[in-house]
Amino acid sequence: MKTIEGYWNSTPKIKDISFPVRGRMQVNLSDGRSVIVPLSAFPSIKKLPKPEREHWFIIGGGISFDKSTEVIHIEQILGNYANYAHEKTI
Repeated sequence: MKTIEGYWNSTPKIKDISFPVRGRMQVNLSDGRSVIVPLSAFPSIKKLPKPEREHWFIIGGGISFDKSTEVIHIEQILGNYANYAHEKTI
């Protein structure tokens, strides 16, 4: 049996988030991956005071915060798969 390497068969789901470095958000996925993104890409999160960033929750395939009406979806964090896939399907 051939082993499939990587995350071909994985659907990314947010497990938790943190803010380990100033100006950055770390998104931990349920499959073990972690992604660090600049807060400059997410102005709605960046404008939240630091203590309020700790009050987040998972909603659908994304995250939101108690003091925000925005929902940040996994596609916004990882990018649109169709735009970066190395193979295009028809």
